[in-house]
Amino acid sequence: MPTVADRVAQMVVKQVIEPILEPIFLADSYGYRPKKSALDAVGATRERCWKYDWILEFDIKGLFDNIDHELLLRAIRKHITCKWALLYIERWLKAPMVKEDGTTIERHCGTPQGGVVPILANLFLHYAFDAWMARTHSDLPWCRYADDGLVHCRSEQEAKALKAELQARLAECHLEMHPTKTRIVYCKDDNRRGQYPNVKFDFLGYCFRPRKVRRMRDNVLFGGFNPAVSSAALNHMRATVRDLNLRRQTQLSLQDIARMLNPILRGWIGYYGRYAPSALSPLLRYVNQTLVVWAQRKFKRFQRGATLAGQFIERLATERPDLFAHWQFGMTGTFV
Repeated sequence: MPTVADRVAQMVVKQVIEPILEPIFLADSYGYRPKKSALDAVGATRERCWKYDWILEFDIKGLFDNIDHELLLRAIRKHITCKWALLYIERWLKAPMVKEDGTTIERHCGTPQGGVVPILANLFLHYAFDAWMARTHSDLPWCRYADDGLVHCRSEQEAKALKAELQARLAECHLEMHPTKTRIVYCKDDNRRGQYPNVKFDFLGYCFRPRKVRRMRDNVLFGGFNPAVSSAALNHMRATVRDLNLRRQTQLSLQDIARMLNPILRGWIGYYGRYAPSALSPLLRYVNQTLVVWAQRKFKRFQRGATLAGQFIERLATERPDLFAHWQFGMTGTFV
């Protein structure tokens, strides 16, 4: 683990190198960059899936543990001339790993923990993938967020050929595609009706798959290929609410619970509610059901059954919609 002094030094180095490296990065690299976000990447991918029939979804296995030091330092020295910053970066990269038993292991690959690491990883992948794609496949749009990436292709054959090329390219850079997280996906919808085994993929907490959506211009339902919150993200959010153990916090008031939950709910709604907000219904139902169980345990008059407690919370959502963040947005869900 880096010391406090190392963390401070890394932030200082980041402030020096980020303005130099940021202009060289390409537009479709989204991870850990100023004025770019995961939602920007999701939005760009959403529109491209409508135009291209196939996706090569890839993940780099153990990126932060396998970045080759010599290749990374070569890329850094190409752009950074500040001698003390170079000295610090080389020192952090080559610092030996200390095991629990006190023994040390020399490191020739991998990046340390800390604030400067995402920039170094972005620089490495800029040359390993981004610039390579721009040079060899400039006609294919792509999107990368840290070690997760997508390339849009026009045919299955093109996607398979690109997968083989990218595998070889990553091997040249001493990296490896993740064997189970790398897939070729068909973007199936009402206009693309081919039968293929893979017709969905997860990216940045969203699941892209065939869905019924309502067309804005005429309010007609049609089958599109669109993103909505993924099952894995929903499970993670439910687990977060469950771990707060609110159902047993009967010493708290509803206002106390709202103060605990609202910052979390606002973040989730702001991110996962951007596309297909109705897909958040299972989570919001779980939040409401948590409040119902809390009310049953808090008030004796509700202990005989969930119906009365549910009616109480539902009435509260109508009378005090400002109390919980999802009620404020009109996303009340069900209560029993």
